[in-house]
Amino acid sequence: MQTITRAHLAETIYTQVGLSRNESADLLETVLERIASTLEAGESVKISGFGTFSVRQKGRRIGRNPKTGVEVPILPRRVLVFRPSHVLKARVNGTTPTVGDDE
Repeated sequence: MQTITRAHLAETIYTQVGLSRNESADLLETVLERIASTLEAGESVKISGFGTFSVRQKGRRIGRNPKTGVEVPILPRRVLVFRPSHVLKARVNGTTPTVGDDE
């Protein structure tokens, strides 16, 4: 299994769109920065046919150290959540999405 990197994505933009390598890398960085700053602001990012990235607030809670059994407070934090679209789920599973699945 191969991991897709920024370099792979920029190269794909270069070969398929026809921008220069520098323009392709700049375009990719601009898109990723826009997504990151939107999530940082607490807003969701929906990419049709792919999925939705959103930020969820988790409250303070008590956890337990599995090794010692000692209770440990877990501070409130924001977590990033990705919810894949039905179209992406169908592609991953090798099936055809049903009509109306356009998330």
